[in-house]
Parts: sequence; C-alpha cells; structure tokens
Amino acid sequence: MCNYYCEKVRRTARFTSSALASLAILHVAWGLGSTFPFRTRRKLADAVIGSSRVPPPLACFVVAGALATGAGLVSDAIHTPSPIRRLSLFFMGASFAVRGALGFTGRTSMVSPGSDSATFLRLDRQVYSPLCLLLSVGSIVAARYEDVGSR
Repeated sequence: MCNYYCEKVRRTARFTSSALASLAILHVAWGLGSTFPFRTRRKLADAVIGSSRVPPPLACFVVAGALATGAGLVSDAIHTPSPIRRLSLFFMGASFAVRGALGFTGRTSMVSPGSDSATFLRLDRQVYSPLCLLLSVGSIVAARYEDVGSR
C-alpha cells in the first residue's frame, strides 16, 4: 500500500514522464515541418533555438528520441536493470540541471552555440530554464525512489 509520501513521488514521476513525452511529440512535429505554436519557421527558430534557422529534421528526431527514452525511464515503461536505470536518471537530472542553470545565467550558448537572440534569452529565463529544473528534480526523484516510481 502506498502512503502519502509514496503518492507524491508517483505524481512527480507521472508529471515528469508526461512532460518529457509531450516535448518528444513536439520535437517530432517540428522535425516533420510543423511550426506549432508559431506562425513561421523563422519565429519558431528565434524563440526555440535563438537563431534564424531551425535545425534539420534529424536533429529534431534525435532530441525527440532522447526525450521519449527519458519519459520511458522515468515512468519505468522501459524496463532496465536497476543500476542502469538509476544511473541514467541521475545523468538526465544532472543534464537538465546544468541546462537550467546555464539558461538562468544567460549562458545557454555554451551548450547550444548561436542561441543568443533576445526572444530566446527571454523565453529561456522565463520558460525553458524553469522547466529544465523541474525535469531535473523529477528525474532525480524517479531515480532516488525507484521502488515507488510510477507503479
């Protein structure tokens, strides 16, 4: 039986997994040519990448695959040996934490060269970095408390 604390961990894992899966779907859509939620590819590139050109479809699909894999690991839908799952989730959490910290300090271009438009920098501080930090916490919670995960 799951207690109050266990239920909070499960909810965190479900939220994190759902967010990662949603982001994976969005990246697939971008790879297929969608500009959602923007009107033009140029506006999409400016807001999401911080440059005037969107990445090639393959780059979008690779990111989508990584995000989908993360969603599967957090939700424990991808069954892996416990040590590998835990290490993967800690690595994911650390990666999201670094990305979030770089965004808050205006240094995302260190990991994504050319990400320096004013629109991107504003959205990075207001949306992307806080989201990365939430995903970081969710990944680490899922790794730390895998026995209650999303089961």
